[in-house]
Amino acid sequence: MDVGARDAGAVGVGARDAGAVGMGARDPGAVGMGARDPGALRVHDFMARSRANGPGIRAVLWLQGCSLGCPGCFNPATHPRDSGERASVDELLARVADLGLGIEGLTVSGGEPLEQARPLRALLERLRRETPLSVILFTGFTWEEVTTAAEMADVLLFIDVLVAGRYDAARRLARGLRGSDNKTTHFLTHRYAKEDLDAVPAAEIAIGPEGEVVVTGVDPPDFGLR
Repeated sequence: MDVGARDAGAVGVGARDAGAVGMGARDPGAVGMGARDPGALRVHDFMARSRANGPGIRAVLWLQGCSLGCPGCFNPATHPRDSGERASVDELLARVADLGLGIEGLTVSGGEPLEQARPLRALLERLRRETPLSVILFTGFTWEEVTTAAEMADVLLFIDVLVAGRYDAARRLARGLRGSDNKTTHFLTHRYAKEDLDAVPAAEIAIGPEGEVVVTGVDPPDFGLR
């Protein structure tokens, strides 16, 4: 039996004060990228339904590639940039949209999603315009790093909740979608509040269609497999 381990929080998520920064509702038409092809995304894995990666039942997209290399990361297999599979924005949008009313939203983790900011923005922009789904994104970059890099900041226009900052194993928290207590949570729309994130289960174990074990969440058991 193959065992896959995925952690929405270990790549750099969490917050000391989940209500520390709020941006309110933003206008997704405020920043444009033009009509250029955004390119494909490098994908590590996709999970159609999860309860441990945000409020409600959510699809989860793990992107491949991370240069941050946080010690103790639960997902080291997501770090190499030359691994994973390439998927177009159209392909990923269809995969999420086909789940229909069976999910509340999409959670994007990694890897480091914002190292693929341009195609990711294209995906999330279309998701916002063509579906009612919410978006939660985990990044290892700090809020200051994200908001001062134009390409990464553009992605914020299409996110409901951003969980930001490097994972610090010495400050492990592992609750409320927060991997360690140095991290910050930013509610960019009014869709969710701190209480919604606190109610998310810390971990889940699922059996995939081919019998593989999927372990995910901010406090997943490792079964000694790492």
